[in-house]
Amino acid sequence: MFSSRSKEPSADAQVPAPLAAAASAKRRPHAAPTIISADMVISGTLASHGDVQIDGQVEGDVRCIDLVIGDKAEVHGEIYAEDVTVRGKVVGRIRARKVTLAATSHVEGDILHEAFAVEAGAFFEGNCRHSDNPLGDVDGGSRRSQTSGTPATRLKSLSPAT
Repeated sequence: MFSSRSKEPSADAQVPAPLAAAASAKRRPHAAPTIISADMVISGTLASHGDVQIDGQVEGDVRCIDLVIGDKAEVHGEIYAEDVTVRGKVVGRIRARKVTLAATSHVEGDILHEAFAVEAGAFFEGNCRHSDNPLGDVDGGSRRSQTSGTPATRLKSLSPAT
């Protein structure tokens, strides 16, 4: 009222914390992962064009970009992803560019991968085979596929025919 300052906010005024957080969230390239909680059981194919974290049980195939299978989680089906970290149990084939089996993991099935890491204590029963294009190889690595493009495009091409 008695000051010589303008009543309009200055350009260097601080943005309130909730607005700043919302603005930075818009700039992030990845959204929060889809989380399947410990009390959730899913029957059928689970497909996402983003990241997925499974802490519950999935009876069916899982297709996503990045997948984390929690300590108490179980997946009974095939997995197709760019990056898979297994801490729980998987019964079925895994096809991914990068596969990490943590010390608490239990995997029964074949793994087709570009990069593969196993921590001491992990259980793995099955065949493990390197592939330059594990998401595009149709028959497990002996034949090259013409699939290319972004991970989402490759994910779409792996979706079951309807």
